[in-house]
Amino acid sequence: MKQELVQAGIEGDGTVFVDCTASYDIAELYQNFISAGISIVCANKVAAAGDYDAFRKLKRTAVEQDVKYKYETNVGAGLPVIRTIDHLVTSGDRITGIEAVLSGTLNFIFDTISKDVTFSQAVKKATVERFAEPDPRIDLSGVDVLRKLVILARESGYEVSQEDVETFHFVPGEYFEGSVEDFWKRLPQLDEHFEKLRQEVERDGHRLKFIAKMDARDGKPQCSISLEKVDVHSPFYSLEGSNNAVILHTERYNPHPMMIRGYGAGAEVTAAGVFGDILDIANV
Repeated sequence: MKQELVQAGIEGDGTVFVDCTASYDIAELYQNFISAGISIVCANKVAAAGDYDAFRKLKRTAVEQDVKYKYETNVGAGLPVIRTIDHLVTSGDRITGIEAVLSGTLNFIFDTISKDVTFSQAVKKATVERFAEPDPRIDLSGVDVLRKLVILARESGYEVSQEDVETFHFVPGEYFEGSVEDFWKRLPQLDEHFEKLRQEVERDGHRLKFIAKMDARDGKPQCSISLEKVDVHSPFYSLEGSNNAVILHTERYNPHPMMIRGYGAGAEVTAAGVFGDILDIANV
């Protein structure tokens, strides 16, 4: 592969490969690119959240080849989440816990649902406005949030795989079977359930948030993702639209944790984050 890249004139000398897809096939090429001295900037989460040993090999090879493997937009779009965790860890701090709303899509959906907007309509709106993944089932299944939590846990220094995350689904498994077209046809069947849930949550003065958590106070990370009801005292209560929020509990930031908050989805902020990674590599 390296020889092929050289023959094509694609090698080292400041070359940066940018991946804004969600492709497994392209992610599998990362090791070849890095081995050939090519830096990588990606919004694609597949590699960073995939096989742990393969991920560590990518990071190790990047150091050996003196190139960069940057994926800030994997979590929080343009928010400096991964960068901040990296700075904390390399400066000697230890991440002891993470609480986060990591899906701008799900936050948008549950913020949009109302007596006039059904669950299925809110999902469709998120797709039309391009907050959702190309296949919205990735968001609704929690897979996207699961991947992001795995990435944050790994950046925090822990060996975590997707299988280690306890997942509580809010959409029945059968809705993820079949084609995307089948999914859209069946989705309105869930509207009545979510309308009842919305009324209950509104009556109690709560809001629905899909929350990712990691607790590593004893050194062994416990990770989970679930749809939760939060009250006005929660730091996630006031999150609106496609906003994300990440709360970092560390030995240094204790008892008052650090919070990073802002737009966590959308083409413009994601593009800005990718461009920022490219500029970092170029040292501009």
